[in-house]
Amino acid sequence: MTMYTTVDSPLGELLLVGEETTGGTALASLSLPGQKGAAVVRDGWVRAPEAFAGIAAQLREYFEGRRTRFDIVYADGVGTAFQRRVWAALDTVPYGETVSYGEIAERVGAPGAGVRAVGTAIGRNPLLVVRPCHRVIGADGALRGYAGGLESKERLLGLEGALAVR
Repeated sequence: MTMYTTVDSPLGELLLVGEETTGGTALASLSLPGQKGAAVVRDGWVRAPEAFAGIAAQLREYFEGRRTRFDIVYADGVGTAFQRRVWAALDTVPYGETVSYGEIAERVGAPGAGVRAVGTAIGRNPLLVVRPCHRVIGADGALRGYAGGLESKERLLGLEGALAVR
């Protein structure tokens, strides 16, 4: 069963979408307002704020500066094998730090021309904020694309004390 809820945040109202599992809720999507490729509530989805209480609490703590890592179960089967490798690499980027697209490409074994494919995979990350694609910046230190908008990326990096020099 697909469930959803919305959560207020400093970035606006977040849409959380998940799947019911035996252990609770597996997060499938976290979208920001106006996000490119954001999830849209569909017929048959069930509004279930209580199912996301733990995730919502972690998000509140993060935005209050009291959480640096998320402990969230992600839904299986989302993305291609390559996208999942890139997303797993994103999960290793520590709070308060940034890496370049090239560094992520190296980590997943796709250096050189693979940087563009890495950028595309990062752009398709369905779990903004909790899977830290906002921590990936240009090799020159400039903020580059973010599905939630560069203003949101800048706010998240500012919260983490990792603002890139422009």
